[in-house]
Amino acid sequence: MTSKKQIKTIKKRDQQVLTPVSLDDVQNKIVVLRGEPAILDRDVAMLYGVETREINQALKNNPNKFPVGYTYVLTNQEVAEMRSKILTSSLEATENEQVSPKFTKSHYNPTAFTEKGLYMMATILKSAQATQTTIAIIETFTKVRYLKRELVELHQETDKTQQSERLKRFGEV
Repeated sequence: MTSKKQIKTIKKRDQQVLTPVSLDDVQNKIVVLRGEPAILDRDVAMLYGVETREINQALKNNPNKFPVGYTYVLTNQEVAEMRSKILTSSLEATENEQVSPKFTKSHYNPTAFTEKGLYMMATILKSAQATQTTIAIIETFTKVRYLKRELVELHQETDKTQQSERLKRFGEV
C-alpha cells in the first residue's frame, strides 16, 4: 500500500516545472567541431533539464546506441581552443549581449554530441522536457541544413536578381 508521504513525493516529481526550449536556445548551444555542428554534454544536459553526469551516464550505459561519429570526447587542444573562443567572445560582447556560460575546467574533457548522437540520446531520455527539447533540436538542425543549402545556392547563382532574392530569403530565415 502506498502511504500519503509517498504519494506526495510522486506528485512533486510528476509536477516538475517544464521549461520550454526554443530554437534559439538550441541554436546558441551549437558549436562547430571537427567540421560539423555539435552540442557539448553540459549544454545537452541544460537543454534536457538534467545534470551533465546523467547525460554521460546514459552514454556510458548505452554504448551500442552511440557508434563512432555520434559522440566524441574533445582533445586537450580542442578544449583549449574552446576556452580561448569563449574568453574572446566575452571580451568582445557589449553589455546588452548575452554570452554563453563560462567554459570551466573539469577533470574530464567534454563530450560532443553530433546531430545523430543527439537523436539517439532522445531515445534514452523520457520526459515531457525531453520531448520538447528533442523537437527543438530537430527543428534547429533542419534549419541549419536549410541555411547551408541556401548559402551554397546563393554562391552558385549568377543572375543578380535571383541572387538578391535568395539573399533576402536567407535573411528572413
